[in-house]
Amino acid sequence: MEETLRGTAVTLRPAIDADIPALARIRSTPEVFRRWRGGEDLAAAVAEDLREPETTTYVVEFGGRVVGAIQWSEETDPDYRHAGIDLYIDPAVHGRGLGTDAVRTLARHLFADRGHHRLVIDPAADNAAAIRSYVKVGFRPVGVMRDYERGPDGTWHDGLLMDLLVGELNEG
Repeated sequence: MEETLRGTAVTLRPAIDADIPALARIRSTPEVFRRWRGGEDLAAAVAEDLREPETTTYVVEFGGRVVGAIQWSEETDPDYRHAGIDLYIDPAVHGRGLGTDAVRTLARHLFADRGHHRLVIDPAADNAAAIRSYVKVGFRPVGVMRDYERGPDGTWHDGLLMDLLVGELNEG
């Protein structure tokens, strides 16, 4: 079981089934829904995320309430070892630096406690707010992945691959 992680403003704690309704509500907001797949039954999609054996999901808490989720997974082949991060934050709290704090907090954990030397994140190439947030943590663009993901509208969209090396973490 993963431990609870504390950032400057947010707390990251392992997600549990009781968090599914709050996370499904956040995933249903238009701003999040257009970036995260989920289909018709978002509660089922969130439950599936929580049960994914290759992914660890934390809820992002702020002011004692769930405001999002952040996930990580890892490549364990020693020649390619690294971790990947993904997250979503409730639009009601956008613009407060909570996503930046959550990513920084998880990055610190993945470097210091899990022994990773490199992290990746892959926002939609047109998601300027997310990209700015990740740059604040120290992530750098690597390149555009063309037609990388299919959106809820069925069309393909570009993604931006970004990475962060252990010595590049910006502590804020």
